[in-house]
Amino acid sequence: MGIETNDLWNLVLERAELTPESEMLVDEQGRRLTFLEYKIASQEMAAGFYELGVREGDVVTWELPTWIETIVLTAALSRLGAIQNPIIAIYREREVGFCVRQAKSSFLLTPKEYRGFNFEEMGVNISSASQLTALAVEPNNFPAADPAILPAYLEGQEHALRWLCYTSGTTSDPKGAKHTDASIAAIGQSMGERLDVQFEDRPALVFPFPHIGGLTWLFTALQTGATLICDAAFDPVKTTELLSQEGCTHPGAGTPFHMAYLTAQRENPANRIFPNVKNFPGGGAPKPPTLHAEVKEELGGSGIVSGWGLTEAPILTMGAATDPDDKLATSEGKAMPGVDLIAVTADGSVARPGEEGELRAKAPQLMLGYLDASLDAEAFDENGYFRTGDLGIIDEDGYVVISGRLKDVIIRHGENISAKEVEDLLFDHPQVSDVAVIGLPDSVTGERACAVVSIVDGQDPISLPVLRSYLENAGLRKNAIPEQLEVIASIPRNPSGKITKNVLQEQFKNIPFDR
Repeated sequence: MGIETNDLWNLVLERAELTPESEMLVDEQGRRLTFLEYKIASQEMAAGFYELGVREGDVVTWELPTWIETIVLTAALSRLGAIQNPIIAIYREREVGFCVRQAKSSFLLTPKEYRGFNFEEMGVNISSASQLTALAVEPNNFPAADPAILPAYLEGQEHALRWLCYTSGTTSDPKGAKHTDASIAAIGQSMGERLDVQFEDRPALVFPFPHIGGLTWLFTALQTGATLICDAAFDPVKTTELLSQEGCTHPGAGTPFHMAYLTAQRENPANRIFPNVKNFPGGGAPKPPTLHAEVKEELGGSGIVSGWGLTEAPILTMGAATDPDDKLATSEGKAMPGVDLIAVTADGSVARPGEEGELRAKAPQLMLGYLDASLDAEAFDENGYFRTGDLGIIDEDGYVVISGRLKDVIIRHGENISAKEVEDLLFDHPQVSDVAVIGLPDSVTGERACAVVSIVDGQDPISLPVLRSYLENAGLRKNAIPEQLEVIASIPRNPSGKITKNVLQEQFKNIPFDR
C-alpha cells in the first residue's frame, strides 16, 4: 500500500483516498486522527491561514511542540504552497530572531507557553523588530475556515523550495538548509524500507517534530499508511507506557530513548513492554558498543537499526532489519538508495575500504544549498560532493562507521551544540582567561557538554551554577548550556595554537559525573 508521490499535499490526498479510515495519528492525550480526518483538518486549517494572509511562496516560521495540530499544520501550509521554516522549541529569541530575519519570514507561530517559557512574549519581541505577524496558539486553537475559499493548488512543485531547516553548525549563527518535498520524500521512502515499515505498523514520534527526522516520519507514514504515536515531550516513564499501550512497532529514536526503554523493561522483566516490536530506530548520538545486543535480547525485535546524516543531507546511511548483528551493533548501516558516498583522506584522495576519511555525498535527499549562498562554496567540493565534516570508515561491504568529526559539534539528545558558540560567550566572562567546550560520552544523552576553563590570575574559580546562570542570561538555549565544568591551570594547545580537544576528552572522559 505504498505511495511514491513526492509532493506532500498530493501524498495527503492519495493516502486519504487509499486508506481513509485507517488511523494516522494518536497522541499522549488519547486523541486520534484517521488519514481522511487529517486531510479534512488540513484543508480547514489551510483556509484559516489563507484568511490571515498566507500565500504561495510566503515563509512561515513555526516553533511548536509535537502536537497533532503541528502535524496538521505542515499539510495545511503545503496546501497553500508556503515555504516552511520549522524550529525546535528549545531555541530562544536570539536564534529564532536570526532565523526569521534571514529567511524573511512573513509569519511566526509559537505556543503561548510551553515548558515554563513564555513563547508569546518572545514572538511579540521578535515581531516588533521584524516585519512579520506573530501568532501564539494552543492545541485545538489553530486558525480554521471553510476550505471553499482556497485557491487552486499549484501542481508540479515537488522540486521547488518548500522547507528551510536550520542547523547549528560550527559557528554561532544557525545555517538554513533549503529542502524540497522531493528531498524529504526520498528519505521517507528509503527509511521506511530499511526499517520495514508497513501498513498498520505503529512507529514512535517522540522527539521534536520540527526536526527534519520528524518531517521524515510524516512522509513515511503517508507513504506506507503507518500510524504515528506522538508525545509532545518525552518522559522516560510516561512515554514508554504510552508506546507500550499503543502497540508500538518501532520505538525510537536514539540512545537516550533506548536506555529509557531498557530501564522500563528491567523493572518488569517477566513481560515484554513492546510485544509487537520490529526494531528500534536509532541515530543522532553515539551508542555504547553493547547496547544493540542488550536491546535485542531484553526488548526483542531485530534490535537497534541506526542511521546517520545531517540536516543538510538527512539519513545518508541506515542499517536494515536484516543486517547481521555485528554490523547493527557497530555501524550506521549502508548508503541509502541513490546515495553516492565516499570517504576522502587528508591528501584529497578517495579512501580505500577500511581507511578513514571525511565522508562526502551526492544524494537525492541533499539540500539545494544554504539560504546564505556564500556558505555553499565551502560546503561542496570541486566534484560536487557535499562535505559532511564527519570522519568515517566505509568497509568492504559498504557499512559505515562514524569515527569522529571535523566539525566541532556536540550531539546531545540528538541535537547539535556548537562548541564555538558556547566558547564565544564564555570568553566574555570576566573570570575566564581561556576555555574549551568538549563533548564527553554520556549514557543518558549520548554526549554531554563539558566546559573546561582556566581562570584569570587573581580571580576566584568560577562555579558551575554561576557559569550556567551567566550563559542563560546571555541568551544561550538551555540544552546547549554545559552540564559539567572542569577548571585547569591552562588549556592545552598544539604548536600552531589550536586547542587539543582530544587530549581534554581523554583526560576527563572517565571523571565520575553525577547528574
